[in-house]
Amino acid sequence: MLVIVLENAPPRLRGRLAVWLLEVRAGVYVGTYSRKVRENIWEQVVEGIGDGNAVMAWRAKNELGFEVRTTGANRRIPVEYDGVQLVSFLPEAERTPR
Repeated sequence: MLVIVLENAPPRLRGRLAVWLLEVRAGVYVGTYSRKVRENIWEQVVEGIGDGNAVMAWRAKNELGFEVRTTGANRRIPVEYDGVQLVSFLPEAERTPR
């Protein structure tokens, strides 16, 4: 299972994702693809996100059962702590694109 959530994304990117994934809510896309296709889709998200931000989560064989990747400015950033991926919140003033 693959889930991508977009915020403030350009319409062109949203249309491109709608070709590959099912948009179940505005900016929320789901599907099931191989690692290679997932990475290709993510490259398109990173190239087309502009001033917006995105998060992608997919099923993985780890303690949590999934992994997360983000791009764009957002207070929530994934960090690894003792081999477990957690989410850290940046202070409001320290938002930087990732």
